[in-house]
Amino acid sequence: MTSLVDLDVAGKRVFLRCDLNVPLKESKITDDGRIRASLPTINALLAKGASIVIAAHLGRPKGEVKPELSLAPVAVRLAELLGKPVQFIPAITGADVTAKAQSLAPGEILLLENIRFASAETSKDESERLALATELAKLADIYVGDGFGAVHRKHASVFDLPKLMPHAAGTLVSAEVEVLKKLTVDPVRPYGVVLGGSKVSDKIGVIANLLGKVDVMAIGGGMLFTFLAAQGKEIGTSLVEVDLIDTVKGLIKQAEDSGVKLLIPTDIVIAPTFSADATPTLVSSDAIPNNQMGLDIGPESAAAFAAAIKNCKTVFWNGPMGVFEFPKFAAGTKVIAQALTEVSGISVVGGGDSAAAVRALGFEDSQFGYISTGGGASLEYLEGKELPGLTALDL
Repeated sequence: MTSLVDLDVAGKRVFLRCDLNVPLKESKITDDGRIRASLPTINALLAKGASIVIAAHLGRPKGEVKPELSLAPVAVRLAELLGKPVQFIPAITGADVTAKAQSLAPGEILLLENIRFASAETSKDESERLALATELAKLADIYVGDGFGAVHRKHASVFDLPKLMPHAAGTLVSAEVEVLKKLTVDPVRPYGVVLGGSKVSDKIGVIANLLGKVDVMAIGGGMLFTFLAAQGKEIGTSLVEVDLIDTVKGLIKQAEDSGVKLLIPTDIVIAPTFSADATPTLVSSDAIPNNQMGLDIGPESAAAFAAAIKNCKTVFWNGPMGVFEFPKFAAGTKVIAQALTEVSGISVVGGGDSAAAVRALGFEDSQFGYISTGGGASLEYLEGKELPGLTALDL
């Protein structure tokens, strides 16, 4: 695979696939972490004398033009961070886009509209994706893939396009793969994993795969209530995936058979409703009233998780421990984040809500070993799946 370091892009146009999928609230960016993560590759290409056509996605418009998911605000923030103009065009293909791209001078940047506004981008029909990729290939001379958050998708701009052009991985994708290899190839032990988030179904594969490889696994977030239900405990009105209770029973047995220390919360912060102003109450995990729901792990559980984490040399964390967006239910997530900053080895925050949580709770990216930009991609890599976007880049 050609690396970005060896790539000759002087005077050439580079098609750069980024992950600029930032959270928006009323068209305002609430966390620009993914934009910042793209800067090293962009700056490296500019320093080499390239012009850049950037494609990225935002949300899941499902092939429809949705103004609230436009990349226009991202263009403004990217320009601010780069300290130079970023031209934005509210289109993806067409004569105007082609003319604009081909007129770029070295050092200039063009950001296309949300690539997922084109239905062919996410089509399962290979011919539709290839047709879009063929149009996109007219915009540049070289392809650089740096959108790690999308490499687990077989999409036109991620999988099909690099096959049509000379290509290389950007610094972000290369760094992500290097870190994930440290989690999968002879990780330094003890090796701990903390998993949270709302649904067990999102993490079944990675749990099953990692149970044979880690020393300790801690379970938090909404998914923990399916584990409590599998232990025969009452969970009130808490989130649960009833159809997965038997599967989770099997995972608990697998942990026992593998000698993995499986940490399931022993105390829970509950409330009568899912709201920021709900009144929290602390109870034992086997004493959740039938009219209350769990919204965070309790302090005893958080302390146990933290102690286990700090004893590890390699730690991967994906998914908040509770509803961190509500201050009354953010304590568990904050304790876990603090523990990760104290790991003597490598600590990896696995993208998505976890990355947003640590920033929202006042932590700096530099306090952690690595903050991934791709939650789903990271999980599928750890699950042992082949990721189409990495395959296309010969990684």
